[in-house]
Amino acid sequence: MASIKPRHLLSLEYDRYAREYLRRLRPEHFMEAFGQSTQRKITVESLDLVQARRPEVQVFSGLLVQYPHGREPRPHQVVPDNMVVLHDTPLKVEGSFDIPMQPAGPFWVLEYVFKNSERKDYDDSFYKYEQELKVPYYLIFHPEEQELTLFRHTKRKYVSVKPNEHGRLALSELKLEMGLLGEWCRFWYRGELLPLPADLLRRAEEAEQRANREKQRADAAEPELELLRAQLKQTRGKSTKG
Repeated sequence: MASIKPRHLLSLEYDRYAREYLRRLRPEHFMEAFGQSTQRKITVESLDLVQARRPEVQVFSGLLVQYPHGREPRPHQVVPDNMVVLHDTPLKVEGSFDIPMQPAGPFWVLEYVFKNSERKDYDDSFYKYEQELKVPYYLIFHPEEQELTLFRHTKRKYVSVKPNEHGRLALSELKLEMGLLGEWCRFWYRGELLPLPADLLRRAEEAEQRANREKQRADAAEPELELLRAQLKQTRGKSTKG
């Protein structure tokens, strides 16, 4: 049920609920597992390259999402590891992503699950994404089990996306594919693997090394080239005299 409160009052109310949520967090919530932080980093670095080509793809990490539900006075809350929102202009987000105050809702949420993680109730999160927010796509990755699943919403429930001919999970609206590579979830855009900063640095260094080798070969050939020019000039001079 949509709120009839003025927008600025609703914004203040949601801000208060967000601060209450932060105060309730247990210490383990801030102790992210290495695998979760690594995958989150890979995701953000990869999707940054997508955003460079498609500015409407906006990526958020560990952001509290608040949204109204039925006649309940308090908003429901959930925190995806990563979230993608599609909108043509940059979104203004401070502290929490409050659905009533935003021009677009989550298009895709991503979560990375470890057996011993106590940071969140993933079953509860799944229910919120599927039944309450009805997020179009939901990706869940279990690094320890090497299980990667992409769900697509049918407007009634989530169904898993089947791997394509390359063995990857396709999100056709974004021309993206996901698959396991080197024990992590990696991303392909228009069929090409999205490189990570370390990959780009290595490529740049290799290109610089090739350029240096070419320059060294050119410098080494310069004396011989000068000699050939001098011989050609001498030969032309003799031909003219003859």
